[in-house]
Amino acid sequence: MIKLDIVNRVAERTGVPKMKAEQAVDALFHSMKEALARGERIELRGFGVFVVKPRKRGVGRNPRTGEEVAIPSGKTIRFKPGKELQAHGFDTEHDEHEHDDADIHDTEAPSGENSPAGPVEADASGRPPDGF
Repeated sequence: MIKLDIVNRVAERTGVPKMKAEQAVDALFHSMKEALARGERIELRGFGVFVVKPRKRGVGRNPRTGEEVAIPSGKTIRFKPGKELQAHGFDTEHDEHEHDDADIHDTEAPSGENSPAGPVEADASGRPPDGF
């Protein structure tokens, strides 16, 4: 789903013109971006919670060259689904644990011999398989 799909659904469900629905969706996203930029927590009852968490510095690898690359410390946005989303099968297991320095960053993917699924093979385009 993309933003245009959200705008269309808002227009259909509320009966407002698409132009007004787009303005409402834009205003919502703008407000959320501003709040997250200030480090504020966004809690939407029944949907979930967005929080800004510090990200520790680490070491990643350039996938093309295999060269180690320093990943600076910073901030990341985490989403924890609410009870209604959990009832639809969304799992919060990943967010229930506090992670240490060995945490896999959002930009890293498990691969190679140490991965539980074994080596990850890319297709002809260089992308990992869809289920990855």
